[in-house]
Amino acid sequence: MAANGKKSRFKAGASRRFVSLVLVTLLGVLLLIFLLKTNSVTSLASRSLEDSDEDLRPSYNLSDFGATLNLPKRSELSIRLERLNQLPPRNRDLYPKLAKNHIVIVLYVHNRPQYLQVVIETLSKVVGISETLLIVSHDGYFDEMNKIVEGIKFCQVKQIFAPYSPHVFPDSFPGVSPMDCKDKDDAAKKHCRGNPDQYGNHRSPKIVSLKHHWWWMMNTVWDGLKQTKGHSDHILFIEEDHFIFPNAYRNLQKLVALKPKKCPDCYAANLAPSDVNSRGENWDSLIAERMGNVGYSFNRTVWRKIHMKAKEFCLFDDYNWDITMWATVYPSFGGPVYSLRGPRTSAVHFGKCGLHQGHGEHSACIDNGVVNIPVDDVDKKANINSKWEVRTFENQPGYKAGFKGWGGWGDERDRRLCLRFAEMYHFRGASSTT
Repeated sequence: MAANGKKSRFKAGASRRFVSLVLVTLLGVLLLIFLLKTNSVTSLASRSLEDSDEDLRPSYNLSDFGATLNLPKRSELSIRLERLNQLPPRNRDLYPKLAKNHIVIVLYVHNRPQYLQVVIETLSKVVGISETLLIVSHDGYFDEMNKIVEGIKFCQVKQIFAPYSPHVFPDSFPGVSPMDCKDKDDAAKKHCRGNPDQYGNHRSPKIVSLKHHWWWMMNTVWDGLKQTKGHSDHILFIEEDHFIFPNAYRNLQKLVALKPKKCPDCYAANLAPSDVNSRGENWDSLIAERMGNVGYSFNRTVWRKIHMKAKEFCLFDDYNWDITMWATVYPSFGGPVYSLRGPRTSAVHFGKCGLHQGHGEHSACIDNGVVNIPVDDVDKKANINSKWEVRTFENQPGYKAGFKGWGGWGDERDRRLCLRFAEMYHFRGASSTT
């Protein structure tokens, strides 16, 4: 009896120890799973590109193309930015499907948080914004700008960061190199590096970043991103100092649909007149005029024509992307380059302290985060009439072929980098891995 009692107690104790061991093991496994999940969230930006998640696979070989194209040596920050560019859009849980006829919107920004807050606020009120994808292209990395974009909840949003921005390389090209010439330095006498522009001025990284960012963004959006490299329809491009009216998206959809019939020779559709000071004519007609730089959109066919003019774009001595397009790229197409728009603006350029100076006090539209742009009832819903005829503005004033440029773009290093951006997604090793 005593032996049997001891045996029973031994078995019971062993059973309890076994159960305890199983529970401890189970708790350990659960804790490990929790830690792994937590770590995967907090280190999302630094995930390996070999991750099994299809959305995180690069659309090009990050380790090979830089050396192949002789791009600047990547920094730790530029590598992280390239990886961030591979992340999928956010808010897909809120907006799981894009509309079949959606027009992608690309907002390109620099480092003006006050302005960005305004344009994001206006976009949040745009009718139809939840149907599409918003891509925000950053000229480098600025924490405050990033946080503002991360707060967007009104549509799918994807961020991309220019990894070769001068702002990412503070001590070397494309930023400032120790041996760089400055202002009107004589390279031979100063033993410094650089090629002056046509006016004798050496490069300014802050200035050249404008053209670099636009060109890198265009090549990346059209040919480098998984979400858009197969997109053949129109893409809308806006900037951080563009006030977007509620009817902008619906008006653009109508313009894009009408363009093949009403203006088959038009290259683009615009939300605003080419004259940034104009609010439109309020006529009962559509307008065909030169392409403006506020709220412009075009399709892949037009992009292919632009991309084929990379040499003209990259070698023209002007740091402004838009003036470069007007003065050398568009004229090389062999005929007028018109854009179709409505008679009333759906986007407005604002700001009194933008990247380009010269905005007078009387035209100031923003001060301490407050805009004074009126939005009337007619601006809240689509106001494009499909029965309207088209009135064409010919012989418009502005930059044309023959203009030599404002300079700022004479350094051979900037020109080579620009040409490399045009090749990024077209060299042999750049095929998609997804």
